[in-house]
Amino acid sequence: MPRDQTPDGVERRRLRRLAAVTTSLSALIATSVVAGPATASEAAHSCALGRTEAHHSEGLDSWNGGYPRPTGKLDAVMIFLSFPDSRPIARPGELSKDYFPATSRFFDRASYGRFRLRSHLHQKWVQMPHRSAAYGIQRDWDAGRRSAYLRDAVAAADSSVDFSRYDLVYFVADPDAPGVDSDATKVVNLDEPMHADHTDLRRFVTVFEQSPPDRNVLAHETGHVFDLPDLYHRPQDGRGDWDTYVGDWDLMGSQFGLAPDPFAWHKWKLGWLGDDQVDCTPLSRAPSLHSLRPLSAPTEPGDDRRRRLLVVRTGPDSVLALEARGAAGNDRSVCSQGILAYRVHSDTASGSGPVHVLDGHPGTAGCWGTSVYPPLADAPLGVGESLTDAHAGVRIQVERRSSDGDWTVKVARAD
Repeated sequence: MPRDQTPDGVERRRLRRLAAVTTSLSALIATSVVAGPATASEAAHSCALGRTEAHHSEGLDSWNGGYPRPTGKLDAVMIFLSFPDSRPIARPGELSKDYFPATSRFFDRASYGRFRLRSHLHQKWVQMPHRSAAYGIQRDWDAGRRSAYLRDAVAAADSSVDFSRYDLVYFVADPDAPGVDSDATKVVNLDEPMHADHTDLRRFVTVFEQSPPDRNVLAHETGHVFDLPDLYHRPQDGRGDWDTYVGDWDLMGSQFGLAPDPFAWHKWKLGWLGDDQVDCTPLSRAPSLHSLRPLSAPTEPGDDRRRRLLVVRTGPDSVLALEARGAAGNDRSVCSQGILAYRVHSDTASGSGPVHVLDGHPGTAGCWGTSVYPPLADAPLGVGESLTDAHAGVRIQVERRSSDGDWTVKVARAD
């Protein structure tokens, strides 16, 4: 029966991690006072939250080996599934254009070219053995029926697909089949793998979208393949606003967002930002100034040492993160530019609010009609604006912006 994986080794590490956090925070302060400044890498590691048992934990001190790390290249096969009760209207090649090359380009921009998702299209429809309605496809899918769907899909495709060639499998159901529910698109991670072509198959993205599909839906689901959490809020009764935690920011909150580029915290976790691009600052009453390169700005020579993420450690499992968002790359449709602040909690599970964006303008909203959550669409701070996070005891002020687009931010303990 498919079930989500949990991070390995977290129980043994938890007490050690709590002790290590206290030690590293003390060491960082002592180093800055007694021994001179720490290296960028040493300072960054003091802000790297520990991975916890929370599903898709935001901790990044170690990588969960149950997931592929998206650096270098990854080969994915897209297989289109038909059903006996519905004859497909479109060809696989036509439907594949709904997803590629757009998804690959999204990750290329987000990773600054450090990751390539290489798609491979299976050119022919693969027919499932049962009618589409027989699988009970829906958002909260019965695990037994979902397992049967995956077993049938692998068996039906095995004679024409060499699964050993691929790191990831996308199964795309005929969008016109009567039993297909577009709300059911999701990633399935298996503790007990299926087997085909002498290969363990642990991970599938099951796609049930209409054509054209929801914008960035495949990039969102592929993010889960890389251990990223859902950042949206799911109301218990299914009614109400789903986007109160992060609004338009980061496609793991909403694939419809105006600023879908992943948070800098996620880019650090995935290996797309190096330690030298992370500025970790201890909190003190004396204000400190920090420069931030816009997150979506293309890379230039020397950028591997220009900071794109500023982190303030606020607790054993929490930080306050700051980054500069601008209208470029994946964020070209952003509603408001400036310094975006958000809290990160590594002990909070996917879908339960591991990230909360702080509203720099709580009395206003922006981009009504296009934003998924207008109250946070104008959350970034502009030059001369400030924000106090009473929860973390931190005050942030944006000092200036340079001619090349970099932002200068002042950080101090809130009185």
